[in-house]
Amino acid sequence: MAGESSEFGELHDELRAVAVDLLAKGDAGSHVAWPVLAQLGWTGLEVPDTLGGAGATFAEVAVILEQLGRAAASTSYVGGAVLGVSALNLLQPTVFRDELLEQVAVGTARLAVVVDPGFEITTSAGGLKLSGRAEFVPDAGEAERLLLLAGDPSGIPVIVAADVAELDVTAQPVLDDTRSFAAVAAADVSVTESSVWAFEGDAHTAVGALTDRAALAIACDSLGLSEAMLAATVSYTAVRQQFGRPIGSFQAVKHACAAMMVQIAMSRQLVGAAVDAVTDGRPDAGTAVSMAKSYACSAAVEVVGKAMQLHGGIGYTWESGVHVYLKRAALNRALFGSPAAHRRRLAQRYR
Repeated sequence: MAGESSEFGELHDELRAVAVDLLAKGDAGSHVAWPVLAQLGWTGLEVPDTLGGAGATFAEVAVILEQLGRAAASTSYVGGAVLGVSALNLLQPTVFRDELLEQVAVGTARLAVVVDPGFEITTSAGGLKLSGRAEFVPDAGEAERLLLLAGDPSGIPVIVAADVAELDVTAQPVLDDTRSFAAVAAADVSVTESSVWAFEGDAHTAVGALTDRAALAIACDSLGLSEAMLAATVSYTAVRQQFGRPIGSFQAVKHACAAMMVQIAMSRQLVGAAVDAVTDGRPDAGTAVSMAKSYACSAAVEVVGKAMQLHGGIGYTWESGVHVYLKRAALNRALFGSPAAHRRRLAQRYR
């Protein structure tokens, strides 16, 4: 990724090496438990060092996300750590927020974040009430606490911290077995003022930054799984023989692999540029994220589809594992904005 040549390049190499070593021990789709993520320090990468975290940036988180995508690993990292810590860092500092950041850093608290603005807070004689519903919230079923994006009585976006027991959380199975989603609903649930947390600075800008991070996290994952599928395809075509020679020596196969490599190179450039923009907090970060999300996630579906084709009959079997990547790539394409939605966003910016 862009930014790999920065002063943090050595740290990135170390993070990548640890991730590769851990994830190589399992098959595609293998589960990595939350305590393991915490022991490695991944859950606290963006938590300030004064609160027990590493004090790193999204650039370091992106390294982990890419490797999780390469392994198609099943974790609650996106919802519990990436979005959870991102949301908390965007809030005004309070004792409650800081305590939760400390708990996430050491792995004693597992979060999920509802970025869909489908909730609202109203005022009644009985106090503050929370109502609304959101579909397909990542990792909500495994979380102990939920951070819900909601509009306060004046319409300003805020975050409501609620225990899972206070809400209606219903699992929503999807085709991709490596991911976990749930619907979250609330019907006039009582909330206290201390559980309603305000964003630091302009609330709408903060919400945009949070949704951009969610989309970019998925783009990083798609880049990783694309790279894994190209590597697997090149390896397979080097040993699979037809007519007494490796099929990788055939011109048509070479061209197909080269096309995959070009798509991945484009994805890597766009994702790297978006990671740099988000990490630096640049005003054009939203544009960079939409470019990365729309291209990288579309390219991943095409790359995995081509990998399945080049694997021949074995690519369509359960044993090959290619289907794990195809289902994950297809889901990534739809998560946090489809390619069409992000392209509309880009068109509106340049209209």
